[in-house]
Amino acid sequence: MDSTERTAIDKTKLEKIRRFFKYRIKKKPVKLLISLIRALFIIGAAYIILQPLLTKIASSFMTEPDLFDQTVVWIPRQFTLEHYRTVWDHMNYPTTLFNSFVLSIMVSLLQLTACTMVGYGLARFKFKGNSLLFGLVIFTLIVPPQLFMIPLYLNFRFFNLYGLLGEEGINLLGTYWPYVLTSITATGLRNGLFIYIMRQFFKGMPRSLEEAAYVDGAGPYRAFFRIMLPGAVPGMIIVFLFSFVWTWNDYFFMNLFIGGRGGFLTQALDGLALKALEGDHDQLGGQYASLINNTGSLFFIAPLLFLYAFMQRYFIESVERTGMVG
Repeated sequence: MDSTERTAIDKTKLEKIRRFFKYRIKKKPVKLLISLIRALFIIGAAYIILQPLLTKIASSFMTEPDLFDQTVVWIPRQFTLEHYRTVWDHMNYPTTLFNSFVLSIMVSLLQLTACTMVGYGLARFKFKGNSLLFGLVIFTLIVPPQLFMIPLYLNFRFFNLYGLLGEEGINLLGTYWPYVLTSITATGLRNGLFIYIMRQFFKGMPRSLEEAAYVDGAGPYRAFFRIMLPGAVPGMIIVFLFSFVWTWNDYFFMNLFIGGRGGFLTQALDGLALKALEGDHDQLGGQYASLINNTGSLFFIAPLLFLYAFMQRYFIESVERTGMVG
């Protein structure tokens, strides 16, 4: 190779390098602008989501004079833990936390079991009225619970199981039985959404899995428990977490079924401000009540934050898997 050819090759390489850097220089400002806009959008969305929580955390450490100090916004002048002790005592926190946790776990497991079976039946078995039944399931998502509040109340107040328990029936209000019965029959809180999630998940799974199990001699029940159920774990995690959070936050059905016993966090938080104002803080009025409510809200949402911290990886993986197969 002579010097002329070598020079031509070197010029070609230099030209390619020049074009490459010229392209990168032109694209770099555009990419930086896009990254900046994306960062500002994420920061703004995060602030909107976290601002109420940060406000509650900041106000929970404030003293009473800080409520009327215009210079105090986020950082109190004098930190105090008195509000946490007050809320802990008024809410009877260990007992109400245990009761709420037991109820949420029980309802979540029962709803998960029932909705998984119903969703599998609607997805895999063809029978007369399948589409109509699924349409009714979707219809329950848009019906407000206040519409059937009175029938639910009367049903569990005079529960007679189609007349088998006498004319008067038995009173199930004030017990866990209304939650148990509505959960195992897949008619509880947001069960229409859970059935829809599981139905779409099973519908997206390949039928060859079941067919292979049937060829090996498995029946419908064995194919469900040994083949389909292990593959539906991502959808089941979503249903369990949603059910747990909604049961934990529920106030409507809690007052309808349990009543004013005050043994759960939602009920304890509802009456927290009135209990706090029974002391020596009447002159502060709503300001002190708001401060105590903010502290109580932190006690209320703290278990959910811990749950999310431990289940975040599984939840994100489940959402991704559900989106892939559903």
